[in-house]
Amino acid sequence: MFPGDKQTHVEIMAVVRKDGLEGQNAPSGNETSCSDSINADGQASQQLDSVEHARRSLLLSPHPYPGRLIAVEGIDGSGKSTQLLLLERWLRARGYPVRFTEWNSSRLVRQSLRRGKRKNLLTPTTFSLLHAVDFADRLTYNILPPLKAGMIVLSDRYAYTAFARDVARGVHPEWVRKVYSFALRPDLTLYFRVPITVSLERLLSGRAKLKYHEAGMDLGLSSDPTESFAMFQKRVLDIYDQLAVEFGLRTIDATGEILDQQRIVRRMVREVLRDYDRERARGNYGAAGQTW
Repeated sequence: MFPGDKQTHVEIMAVVRKDGLEGQNAPSGNETSCSDSINADGQASQQLDSVEHARRSLLLSPHPYPGRLIAVEGIDGSGKSTQLLLLERWLRARGYPVRFTEWNSSRLVRQSLRRGKRKNLLTPTTFSLLHAVDFADRLTYNILPPLKAGMIVLSDRYAYTAFARDVARGVHPEWVRKVYSFALRPDLTLYFRVPITVSLERLLSGRAKLKYHEAGMDLGLSSDPTESFAMFQKRVLDIYDQLAVEFGLRTIDATGEILDQQRIVRRMVREVLRDYDRERARGNYGAAGQTW
C-alpha cells in the first residue's frame, strides 16, 4: 500500500513512532555496531533483515500517481530555493497546477523544533525524528493529495536532506533510511552543487552571522562558527555527492549565473513533464496550457 491510500497518517506516524523508540538506541555512524555484541545467529539475522528492509524503500520505485513531484536539494547557500521559486512562477505563468512545500514547515513540530533549537535540547536522533514527523505530516497533507489530483508538487528539500544532514550529525545511515522508508520517489530531484566557500560567502552577504545549527555548532566541531560551518557542511556535501550517484539526483553547477541555471532547470523539467503534457492536453487533469 502506498502512503495516502487508506489510514495513511496513522500508518506513517506509527512507522515514525516505532523507529523513534528504537532510535533512542540507534547506533551513530561513529559508534560500535550492535552486531559486535550479538551472539545469537537469530538476532544477527534480524539485523540483516532490518538493513535489507531499509533498502527496500519506496524511493527506489516510481510513484503511481498522475501528478509530478519535483524536489531540489543542496547545502545551505546553494541557491536551490531561488531556482525553485523561479520554476514555480514559470510553471504557473503557463497554466500548470502547482503546489509548493518546504522542509520544516509542518505546524505539528514547528514550535517544538524552534524551542529545542533555542534551548539546545536536541540530540542528533531527536533532531532526526522531529524532521521525520514534519516530513510525514507534509507528505500526507501537502504532497499526496495534489499528486493524486494531477498537480505538480515542488518540494524545497526532500528526504535526501535527512539522509545527508542526519548522517553528517552521526546518526546511522541505515536507520535514517528506515525511518523515511515511506517517502515517495520524486519524478525529478535537482541537486544544486556549490563549493563550501561560495556557500559561505552567499550566506554572510545576506546576514550578519551564521545560524547555530546551520553551522553545526551543536556538534562541537569548532568554537569558531565559520570554521564549524565549513567542517559540517563539508560532511553534508560529501554525502550529497554519494546520494546523487545512488538515487540519480540530477546535478547542477550552482556557481553559474542564476538565469543560466534556470534554463537548465526548465530543460530538465520539460523532459519530466513530456508525458504529463500529453495527458493534460487530453484534459485528463490540470488546465490545458501553452505549448512549451
